[in-house]
Amino acid sequence: MKVAKQIQRGSTPSDSAESIGRSHPLGATMIDGGVNFSLFSRAARGVELLLFDREEDAEPSRAIPIDPVTNRTYHYWHVFLPGVLPGQIYGYRVEGPSAPESGLRFDSTKLLLDPYGRGVVMPKHYDREAAKQAGDNAATAMKSVVVDPGAYDWEGDLPLSRPSSRTIIYEMHVRGFTSHPSSGVAAESRGTFAGLIEKIPYLKGVGITAVELLPVFAFDPQACPPGLVNYWGYQPVSFFAPHPPYSSRHDSLGPVDEFRDMVKALHRAGIEIILDVVFNHTAEGDHTGPTLGLRGIDNPTYYILEEGGSRYADYTGCGNTLNGNQPIVRRMIVDSLRYWVEEMHVDGFRFDLASILARDHSGRPMPNPPVLWDIESDPALAGAKLIAEAWDAAGLYQVGSFVGDAWKEWNGRFRDDIRDFLRGAPGTVRRVADRLVGSPEVYGHKEREAEQSVNFVTCHDGFTLNDLVSYNVKRNVANGENNRDGADDNRSWNCGIEGPSEEAEVERLRNRQVKNGLTLTLMSLGVPMILMGDEVRRTQQGNNNAYCHDDPSAWFDWALLEKHADVHRFVSLLTARRSLRDVEHERQRVNLNTFLREADRAWHGVRLHDPDWGDCSHSIALGAELRSEGLLLHFILNGYWEPLEFELPGLDAECSWRRWIDTALDSPHDIVPWQSAPSIAGKAYRAEARSAVMLYAVAPFGTTHDLQH
Repeated sequence: MKVAKQIQRGSTPSDSAESIGRSHPLGATMIDGGVNFSLFSRAARGVELLLFDREEDAEPSRAIPIDPVTNRTYHYWHVFLPGVLPGQIYGYRVEGPSAPESGLRFDSTKLLLDPYGRGVVMPKHYDREAAKQAGDNAATAMKSVVVDPGAYDWEGDLPLSRPSSRTIIYEMHVRGFTSHPSSGVAAESRGTFAGLIEKIPYLKGVGITAVELLPVFAFDPQACPPGLVNYWGYQPVSFFAPHPPYSSRHDSLGPVDEFRDMVKALHRAGIEIILDVVFNHTAEGDHTGPTLGLRGIDNPTYYILEEGGSRYADYTGCGNTLNGNQPIVRRMIVDSLRYWVEEMHVDGFRFDLASILARDHSGRPMPNPPVLWDIESDPALAGAKLIAEAWDAAGLYQVGSFVGDAWKEWNGRFRDDIRDFLRGAPGTVRRVADRLVGSPEVYGHKEREAEQSVNFVTCHDGFTLNDLVSYNVKRNVANGENNRDGADDNRSWNCGIEGPSEEAEVERLRNRQVKNGLTLTLMSLGVPMILMGDEVRRTQQGNNNAYCHDDPSAWFDWALLEKHADVHRFVSLLTARRSLRDVEHERQRVNLNTFLREADRAWHGVRLHDPDWGDCSHSIALGAELRSEGLLLHFILNGYWEPLEFELPGLDAECSWRRWIDTALDSPHDIVPWQSAPSIAGKAYRAEARSAVMLYAVAPFGTTHDLQH
């Protein structure tokens, strides 16, 4: 083997003016006029550091064997190279026993990424298959890049630290947001961090306060079925480096600097950035997968193994499972999070399949997982938003029971119950009522704020909101798996016709159902999250698992902004009220979140104080009054297929109900600016079939109403 020969002939770092270096910090660190390289590997017999001039190079410009005696401290292999500059491309070869039956998968012919590498370059002819087969793969391998975090001018930028009670999340895909020609973004910037910067005015107009980006860590685009591409990015090869193709720049440092440009621009616009992070598996896959980094560096440390080490535990559905509670891996995860907060200024993280981080080295769930407590208790992360997808692919479901005090959770029960209500499923009214007020049935035992619940009806994984009301079944044949992939339990309803329809009544009903879903998401207590393009009824033509399509079928089609301008307007007025959480009326501004939390609340049905909690019920009304402000709200949900008359609480003669929202009305009457809400007469309100209505009233100063009588 190449490494073995170099070490056997006695070559040491001192022969080439290199020095011993030090074990800490891990990765490639700029210090004292050069770079310190440090790599952890417990079972390695030899390590070689390779420097390259270009990402496509098959041969290194320098090869530095790391002496196992002088340049090894404990299990850390290290060397200091003077004169190395930021932008230097490098990789490792690691020699050790090849004993797959016991979990050792060293292959010194493979060029390996640095687990702590702050940058990655991807050659034009990157080849995942070459990393599976025997032989040298340097020419087609991804390589790491030396980065100097301190070289960037942040111009005073800091994370925004906006309270969760004032947060509206927009889940989006960096590439898909601006790749479509209709985006109006310059061709060289489409699908990049720079392209997203160009669209910040649009995001502000929609009224969101935080973008949650699908994975931007460098990932393997070829980890997908043949002929397709990994579009979503849930196949990481690095936990520290941004994905190279998301940069409009083509130099080795371009992705890092352009990512920071994007963060700085978003912060200037008052928008936080939350990263979807994947610490549950890597792109190396199962025992048949490629050797890209961790597998060839220290396989038994980084992965949960089974059958004596010969097989990978798969709680992710992606072939392997990261050994998150192993001390070395725990440190890497926390170091990664610290880096993105301290050096890249991100505001928070959404943890993909976070329940996997609650499993020990044998896969058993733990009551107090060390890595989750490490993350929660780390002072550098104290101000970061931490959001858990509190389940995994092997059946561990922890919504409402995820460990810790700081974690927010994707509320999958909110998604399922709102979808059931929208499609008219029986027995949903009581559950929907609970979801409206922060899901105390789910979270009440923790005595936490309502914002522990991240409320959503759609996300990247599943139907878009348009498709939720247009398809009864998924349409995933284009994924190449005979429609077997993707969820079968979609709780969707096509409003009478499967797929696109030219029938006016079907289209009108779908529009109403879309607005109903958005109203329930944005008006319920908790942190609301909407999916990119739902505000213009983006469609994936019924594909509920578009992870492998980097094409117009998965991109944001900006022509929809004109076609569905009424939905866009509806969302913008909803978020304008929600993001401020302030309700303006005659006397002062009232925080809407405080209002809904502190108000006297009463549940109603079509008759006052007579809610129907039965399995056959399809409607509910919520009345709320904050007496100190004299403000009353009345929220009506009619999920029935016919109109219903709802009694309204009586008001003094000087006061009247005003209609802010009625999703059954055509735009611009479906929602109006708060102060422009028209008065309505009568003691009842006719709510049309499948509609949501919000009324409000302002009592004369000093007057209160008792909703219970």
